[in-house]
Amino acid sequence: MSAFRPVYSIHEISPAHWQRLYRQLTPAGYPFLDYRFLAALEDSQCIGSDPAHPSGWQVCYLLSDDDSVIIPCYIKQHSYGEYVFDWSWAEAYQRHGLAYYPKLLWAVPFTPATGPRLLGPVTALPQAIAAVEAFSTEQHLSGWHLNFTDPETTRIVQQHALPAARSGCQFHWFNDDYQSFDHYLQQFASRKRKSVRKERQKVRAAGLTTTRSSGSAISAADIQFFYQCYCRTYDKRWSTPYLNEDFFQQLRATMAEKMLLVSVRHDQQPVAAALYFFDDDTLYGRYWGTLHEFDALHFEACYYQGIEFCIEQGLQRFDPGTQGEHKISRGFRPVFTHSFHRLQHPQFQQAVEQFVTEEQEHIHRYHAEAETLLPFRQQEEE
Repeated sequence: MSAFRPVYSIHEISPAHWQRLYRQLTPAGYPFLDYRFLAALEDSQCIGSDPAHPSGWQVCYLLSDDDSVIIPCYIKQHSYGEYVFDWSWAEAYQRHGLAYYPKLLWAVPFTPATGPRLLGPVTALPQAIAAVEAFSTEQHLSGWHLNFTDPETTRIVQQHALPAARSGCQFHWFNDDYQSFDHYLQQFASRKRKSVRKERQKVRAAGLTTTRSSGSAISAADIQFFYQCYCRTYDKRWSTPYLNEDFFQQLRATMAEKMLLVSVRHDQQPVAAALYFFDDDTLYGRYWGTLHEFDALHFEACYYQGIEFCIEQGLQRFDPGTQGEHKISRGFRPVFTHSFHRLQHPQFQQAVEQFVTEEQEHIHRYHAEAETLLPFRQQEEE
């Protein structure tokens, strides 16, 4: 088995080498393992170990001795920005006088988007799992967590039966060769179709106009305004954004060809914005905000504009992010997500395995119930 060594900054790895492995692993161009995306997170100090800007995310990429495999991991001092919630596990550790943090997270920071989880051949996953296990033990970490794995990664990790397998549920849109948004709505039951059209009409009647921009058409001023809107979303929740404007501006400068910006104006004045990423197959809805509240605007900017873009570009899937049963009536289907968890403490590992087994029964019921609420004609007929 190849040995692995930790690297504590992406800038210690050749961008050309990283991108070569990245293109081999993700021919569709999954944006969140792109060197440019992860470098922007580090350069903007949204992640990293700078004492002056503590983020709780220490970069810890594990590289094989021949540099043919890179495992993107992070030593975590908290559980923020992961979207697979383990706060109750941390509290249980604390009640027993044990330290849950630091832990090792094998995932993409702040990004609950299913995808591959290493750079290199998928056949190297067993070696990667062993390396992550060994590093966690050597560094006296409480354990390791692998989040939002794609189907191939999920299958291989499940074969090893070491970590506790946890399921979640998101809502994704799938392109059934739709020719237009209206063609898509024709698949809806009549009442559901009228409801969507009514929502879109409310946006137009309010005097709101939307535009979609990508690549060089996205300006620095556009990102500046988007970030103002993005922060408002957090202000409403009395919380602080995970990401700063420097992060988004660097992405605009380095990988704008993978970004889609939906801008909304009212009486020629900008009032809202939504920022997406996309690859050759999938659109990822990530960030949004508005300076003023308008009925149904969130659905228009974050869902309907995304669906239209997918149809126009021939993208097969639209992943709009976590949560939100309101997505079901707009045609987003329930899909399972997968994560894996390995704690060093044997009794706690056993307790977590029991927890995720019981939780999985609930998730499967939730998924089945969501299927019955889809708006499509055949769903109503059944």
